[in-house]
Amino acid sequence: MSAPTRSKRKTFIGFVTSRMGDKSVKVTVSYRTPHPRYQKVINRQTVVHAHDEKNETKVGDQVEVMETRPLSRLKRWRVIRVVTAAQTAIAQAISEEDVAQAVPTKLTSAPEQAAPVKAETPST
Repeated sequence: MSAPTRSKRKTFIGFVTSRMGDKSVKVTVSYRTPHPRYQKVINRQTVVHAHDEKNETKVGDQVEVMETRPLSRLKRWRVIRVVTAAQTAIAQAISEEDVAQAVPTKLTSAPEQAAPVKAETPST
């Protein structure tokens, strides 16, 4: 007689929206469903608390989570893998003039350059 097999567990793919503490993350899972009466498709989202054993995720990562036994008061899911890592940007100070030059408004046309303008340092 072979060993009993587990039933299929639910898995979701969502985005990490918060790192609460050690080995804990909040994952937001988005889905679309029709409205019960009007049948218009509406966007919904569910936030689940998941266990991240290796502390490998960060905010913005797309992860796959799997249903598991209760691990704490709120955690009922665990992170299986990181599907897509978040694109991190290097923090760089920028002035209001740089923003005004890079972002078109109603009164100005689109900027001539697609790349952001770097601040110049005054020479003495």
